Amino acid sequence: MEDRQTRVLIVGAGLAGSLAVQSINNMKEGPLVIGFIDDDENKLNLKICGLPVLGNRLDIPRITEKHKVNEIIIALPSAPPVEVSGIIQICERLSDVKIKILPGTYDLKTGLINPTPIREVQLEDLLGRKPLSLDLNSINNYLTDQVVLVTGAGGSVGTELSTNIANSSPGQLVLMGRGENSIYEVERKLKLSHPYIDIATEIADIRDRGRMTRLFQKYRPGVVFHAAAHKHVPYMERIPEEAVKNNILGTWVMCEVAHDFKCDKFVLISTDKAVKPTSVMGATKRIAETIAVMMNNQSHTKFSAVRFGNILGSRGSVIPLFEKQIAGGGPVTITHPQMTRYFMTVSEAAWLVIQAGAIAVGGEVFVLDMGEPVCIKDLAYKLIKLNGQQPEKDIAIRYTGIRPGEKITEVLVGDDEEVKATRHKKISAVYSSMKDFARLKELLATLEDPCFSYAEEDIRCLLQPYLG
Repeated sequence: MEDRQTRVLIVGAGLAGSLAVQSINNMKEGPLVIGFIDDDENKLNLKICGLPVLGNRLDIPRITEKHKVNEIIIALPSAPPVEVSGIIQICERLSDVKIKILPGTYDLKTGLINPTPIREVQLEDLLGRKPLSLDLNSINNYLTDQVVLVTGAGGSVGTELSTNIANSSPGQLVLMGRGENSIYEVERKLKLSHPYIDIATEIADIRDRGRMTRLFQKYRPGVVFHAAAHKHVPYMERIPEEAVKNNILGTWVMCEVAHDFKCDKFVLISTDKAVKPTSVMGATKRIAETIAVMMNNQSHTKFSAVRFGNILGSRGSVIPLFEKQIAGGGPVTITHPQMTRYFMTVSEAAWLVIQAGAIAVGGEVFVLDMGEPVCIKDLAYKLIKLNGQQPEKDIAIRYTGIRPGEKITEVLVGDDEEVKATRHKKISAVYSSMKDFARLKELLATLEDPCFSYAEEDIRCLLQPYLG
């Protein structure tokens, strides 16, 4: 419960701001609201809910100091994300001021933004991008009443993807993964939220061709979303055999079985690390993309891939690590002060995959317009400030150096790739001019040869043409 001495300034003197005041006034011993901030000059000095409009966003520092404000609530659910992000940046420069937000949920059916309860500011609020608008008709046309298979369904993207597919009323949703606990969790969640959907679960290894053949024989999926992969760069540098077997051979098996059973669409989840790869993981995902493109050239199944950057808050990613380090009092460890990455929310990633599947004609690698890359150091600083502390004062920063296989910066499109617009203005299709399918077939034959040693030096030699 808030202390009565908490003094609140509300940014946004519209309906949402009024709702925020009413919500606070209904609290027993709630905080004291001292007034509003609004950029509309016509509202200046007016009273809303009996409280004055004290100035515009540029006045926030002055008003905060004058009125001893220690909490700011941003109540602009319909404002463009870039505008909200700008206001947060003004607020986070203030010392000892907590920032909260009354966000909005985008209603896909009505196109309206509905205010949701006040919460702490989250990192996705800082991305400054509009929600990905969707062509619901095209999505429903290829998912409704279909048997849809999701591999890696227990992962961060796989779980969100499965949830969104369930919203499109598939005929059956098949959740597949190697980890029984994660599959159990997503199954339990979906059966509670979508009790009317026919949900099947399978614990299986995508590298097992016989098992995959039997599964496809059992379910006959029309659409496959292939999210199963090893993604951790440092681990795959140390254990390249697993990266090759899972990301390359597993994808090869899935593509061939999907072709054999005449699936309509197959969508591979890829990564920006597949562009000019410097790591084993990146090289294996580049090869996986090439497998999908090659298969599209010889199959009635429409094969495509979707390439995106880092997922905010996904398991094993930098955000949960920073949060644990901050909770423990620091230090926060950063590999390099200039390292940047593209970030997106898990919901953006899932919707990109589904929308790309709707517009795919086969052979494309899709990328989302993700704005500017984010500096990891800045991300750490923002996260520390959102936790009410000061970087390098309350929480120390320690630089650990770039790990094997990592790059300072990532790109979404390679020099050898041609970018074309799609009918969705935020999604582009990328086509590579370098399609050495003969070399790819030799690589696959080598990996499937029982005599191949899988020694680390042999694997790296095999991957060398795909690196850099």
